Amino acid sequence: QVQLVESGGGLVQPGGSLRLSCAASGSIYRMNTMGWYRQAPGKQRELVAAITSDGTTGYADSVKGRFTISRDNAKNTMYLQMNSLKPEDTAIYYCNIHITTWGAAYAKAYSGQGTQVTVSS
Repeated sequence: QVQLVESGGGLVQPGGSLRLSCAASGSIYRMNTMGWYRQAPGKQRELVAAITSDGTTGYADSVKGRFTISRDNAKNTMYLQMNSLKPEDTAIYYCNIHITTWGAAYAKAYSGQGTQVTVSS
């Protein structure tokens, strides 16, 4: 079984920064593509940033130049550094990781429970 635990959310003023973490634990053989999603009230969930197993990254246009996704395979952890935060970044942020567990024939997607990010003065 695999568990993802997110942390780092909170209340921050516009222009501020937060760093989200997503730590995976369990019977992990390999972590493949990872991503951060967010869902604001009344809106659909959207992909914010993603990183592949070879470190290739991609970002939604709305966060390019402000957010940075990274991973530490030794710690089974993914991060999202968020700078120059705006009120429109307010949402619940979810991590999603494709993980191959020991004994499995293919990777499966796992998601965290979500962490609230609120940008407000």
